[in-house]
Parts: sequence; structure tokens; C-alpha cells
Amino acid sequence: MSALVRPRDGRMIGGVCAALARRFGTSATTMRVIFVTSCLLPGPQFVLYLVLWLLLPSEKSAREAW
Repeated sequence: MSALVRPRDGRMIGGVCAALARRFGTSATTMRVIFVTSCLLPGPQFVLYLVLWLLLPSEKSAREAW
């Protein structure tokens, strides 16, 4: 499993779904569909997305690593 960081490539908004997809070994599209579908149910899904966007570190580029 890879570390839970928001990737620089493949993100649509904040990269949270792409990060979760990498972590759990699924495609980002699948994770996005699961997230959008879960938003139809009652609960704090959108708030959780915002919190993860703020708390998950962004993946460092090769340029920043130097």
C-alpha cells in the first residue's frame, strides 16, 4: 500500500479520491463514483471530503524533493 498523500497528477478537485484510490488499490474513477453515490445518503460525506483535503499532505514533486 502506498502512503496516503494527495497526488499531483490525476486529481480533479482536491485529490482526495485519487489518494484514497491509490491507498486501496482501485481506480480514481471508481472512488469518485462511490463518493458521489454516498452523497445521496444522509451523513457528513462532503464535510469529510473537505477535512481530508485540508489534512492530507500533497505529494511532493521531484523538484521540491531537492
